[in-house]
Amino acid sequence: MEPVAGQRISVEVNGERQERDVEVRRLLVHFLRDDLDLTGTHVGCDTGNCGACTVIVDGMAVKSCMMLAVQADGSSVQTIEGLAPDDELHALQQAFSSFHALQCGYCTPGMLMSAKHLLDHNPEPTEGEIRRAIQGNICRCTGYVNIVEAISAAAKGEVK
Repeated sequence: MEPVAGQRISVEVNGERQERDVEVRRLLVHFLRDDLDLTGTHVGCDTGNCGACTVIVDGMAVKSCMMLAVQADGSSVQTIEGLAPDDELHALQQAFSSFHALQCGYCTPGMLMSAKHLLDHNPEPTEGEIRRAIQGNICRCTGYVNIVEAISAAAKGEVK
């Protein structure tokens, strides 16, 4: 079997420039996890259905299992590791903890990144807007009630 052609990419990840040669068919999720060792971005379904791999690319929430790493060339990517760079919890992370908005935690990184995208674009969302923003993130453990409450509390600055 012939090797797959590679391409040099330059991506800003969590504020840090990363340059790597990647196979043109490599998914962004695998680039983040395997090449950059940012394992907070989870691989769930590999079909774009579960949202566990959600990251923010150039200000937009993206399911990284649906994007090639070469498509991110020249872009800015934020992963869960970049949510709170100063070793203090981001308001959303604190709210998820305070409101018991997670159980197994597998969906949590993607859920948090979707919530961050929402609050970046709509700092005062309604419950309906929160539910729409996270509809692409599947949680098999909770009923979403605490997740919605946590996002709402973070938006209002009511984090315990």
